[in-house]
Amino acid sequence: MATDLGDLQAFMAVARAGGFREAARVGGVSASSLSETVRRLENGLGVRLFNRTTRSVAPTEAGARLLERLGPALGEVEAALDVVNGFRGRPAGTLRLNVPVVAAKLVLPRLLPPFFAAYPEIRMEVTAEDSFVDILASGCDAGIRYDERLEQDMIAVPIGPRRQRFATGAAPAYLDRRGRPEHPRDLLDHACLRGRFASGLTPAWEFERDGEVVSVEPTGPLLVSTGTAMALALEVSVAGGGIVSLFEDWLRPYFDDGRLEPVLEPWWQEFSGPFLYYPGRRLTPAPLRAFIDFVGTMRWG
Repeated sequence: MATDLGDLQAFMAVARAGGFREAARVGGVSASSLSETVRRLENGLGVRLFNRTTRSVAPTEAGARLLERLGPALGEVEAALDVVNGFRGRPAGTLRLNVPVVAAKLVLPRLLPPFFAAYPEIRMEVTAEDSFVDILASGCDAGIRYDERLEQDMIAVPIGPRRQRFATGAAPAYLDRRGRPEHPRDLLDHACLRGRFASGLTPAWEFERDGEVVSVEPTGPLLVSTGTAMALALEVSVAGGGIVSLFEDWLRPYFDDGRLEPVLEPWWQEFSGPFLYYPGRRLTPAPLRAFIDFVGTMRWG
C-alpha cells in the first residue's frame, strides 16, 4: 500500500508535540485536519498509532516503533530533497534544533535575529529541554549541548561564550538576616533553592578555588526541575527565600541592579562553553549549513 509522505509527517508532528492541538498550533493547520490525516494513515496501515483520551494523546506500541524508525528515515528524505537548495540563490527550508533551556535563554537570543535577517527564507523550530535526547530519532537536525553530554560520532562546533561559570546569589535582605557564607560548607546552614534533572538526579553544588574543589549537598525549602522551572527558584531567591545557583550570565542582571548579591564569588567554578552538534554521517541540510557558517562568524566575549 502506498503511504502519503504528508500523512507520515503529520503523524510525526502529533507525536513530537504530544497532541493534535499543539501540533496544529506549531504547524499552522487545524487540529481537525490533522486528526483526519492521522486517522487516514491508521486506516491505511490497519493499526492504531495513538491512544486518545480527552486529556492526552500517546503513541501505541506500534506508533512508538514507527516513530523510532521514521524520524531518521524522514530526515534522510528531507536531506535528499534539500540537495535542490544548492541550486537556489539563498538557502531555504526548516532547521530543527534541540537545545537545553539555558542555551535558549543565553545563546540563541543573540544569534537568531541577525541570522533570520541574513537568511529570511529559513524557518527554525527549537525544542528546549534539559533531558538527553537522540536528535535524529527526535527528528531534529542538530542540537546544543555541553561537551560532557555530546553524543558520539557527532561533529561539534563551538557556539556561545567559550568560558562560563556557575554563580550563587541571594537577596541582600536574606543575607543580612542569615549571614554571608565564607566557605562552600557554610551553605549547609542556609536555605538553598535547588534543581533536579528529569532523571531524578539532584546535582551537588560544586565550587573551586586555588585548585581546591568542594562539593556540597545543601538543603532548602524548594526543589524544582532544571530548565524553565529554575526561573521560579530565581524569583523566590529575589524575594528573600534563599540562595540560588545558576549560570553567571543568567544571574548577572540581578547582580547588576542589586536584586541579588553574589555569594562565594571567589569559589565560582568555571567550565567550557556549549557546542552545536550534528551527525557527520549524513548530508548536511542547507539551512543547517547556513547556520553553522553563521555561528562561525560570531564573536563572543
